[in-house]
Amino acid sequence: MRERGRGLDARGLRTVRRGVAVALAATTVLGVAGTAAVPASAAPAVADRLALAALAKPTGPYPVGTTALRLADPGRRDPWEPDRVREVMISLWYPATRPVYGNDHARYMAESAARHFGGPDGAGVLNNGAEPGRTDWSRVRTHARQDAPALPAVGPRPVVLYSAGLGDPRSWGTGLAEDLASRGYVVVTVDHPHEASEVAFPDGRLVTSVLPGPVGRPGPNNGALLRGVMAVRVADIRFVLDELAALRTDGRLPGPLAGSLDLGRIGMAGHCAGGFTAAQAMHDDPRIRAGVNLDGQLHLPGPDGTGVHLSSVAENGLDRPFLLMGTESPDSGGYAGRPGWAAFWRNTRGWKADVTLLGSRHGSYTDAQALLPQLARQGAVPEEAVRGGIGEVRPDRAVLATRAYVASFFDRQLRGHDDHLLDGPSRRFPEMRFER
Repeated sequence: MRERGRGLDARGLRTVRRGVAVALAATTVLGVAGTAAVPASAAPAVADRLALAALAKPTGPYPVGTTALRLADPGRRDPWEPDRVREVMISLWYPATRPVYGNDHARYMAESAARHFGGPDGAGVLNNGAEPGRTDWSRVRTHARQDAPALPAVGPRPVVLYSAGLGDPRSWGTGLAEDLASRGYVVVTVDHPHEASEVAFPDGRLVTSVLPGPVGRPGPNNGALLRGVMAVRVADIRFVLDELAALRTDGRLPGPLAGSLDLGRIGMAGHCAGGFTAAQAMHDDPRIRAGVNLDGQLHLPGPDGTGVHLSSVAENGLDRPFLLMGTESPDSGGYAGRPGWAAFWRNTRGWKADVTLLGSRHGSYTDAQALLPQLARQGAVPEEAVRGGIGEVRPDRAVLATRAYVASFFDRQLRGHDDHLLDGPSRRFPEMRFER
């Protein structure tokens, strides 16, 4: 087994816990939008039922299945809960033999997780400005069948890992995961317990975040906290890579799915801190061949909570292909105006490209882009929270563009199929500015 980072030691964990009250001030450094205001005067459209929403349909030719697994790392203590070994939850999304019929689609979240996500301490409220308790997040319409038989493949399928943003659960990237699976990939979405808003385990435990919501005030412990968070995230990803090798032969996955994992063609994508995680994990682990950063910074606050501390991936760059996808959020945009991205761009020797989604905001690369406008029409999310979260770009165009560019990149780098979308500006997607 490959050696992985240990994450937070006891001293680091004490620093994290002391800094929790102010720590997420630096989430703006990682790209997280600030807490959206929820006005007390916002009236619900329907008082006697919860709001519902649906993800956009996948664009590929295959039906999609999904299954969830708990993974435990016996060689690592949980840095947030040292009396337990580190555990993570993953979901696999894959081409399936049967499409979804009627209401037999997989749940978006477990019911216990959905209640917390939509409650006053959950990311639905803190990160996205949703009205507490107004949305049935468990019944968001997905387009996958739970535990559906995997479609036998002529040859093994490329694998793409996905890591969500700081504080977000793995489900917040379901739309992109389903779309890649419908195109023939196996996608593995990864939760980071105690940092994610909530993680539901098969034994009924609900592990909630030890971090507060975004607050926007600088503090002296932000740098230490976020460096620790990133170390834990990268160690989680490297552990999942180890486990994927074991899953091919140990019987935890049904044969057709286990046999479809091509671990010689692994990519990774992530949003916000997940995009940072994708880049840093590629830097630390050569098993990842190509990566996508969806609007995540590549620098951290300095030791005193101010200034710029470049990550090692920004300082060293990568020798493998990487795609930067920015938004028009404050402190975002293309590589030239972002210190971590600029250093990464200078130092990367592998193939690289950088695009910016015009009229977007930080949440535009997540399921917020599809879901928040639907929920706003039902009075479950204030309009100002929608504009602050996803901007003015047309939701359907933003979703289509995100899926097209991510799929084009992985097709090019993992499959050798090039549609030339990433050669330069495209008339198909005027919403995407190609950065020079």
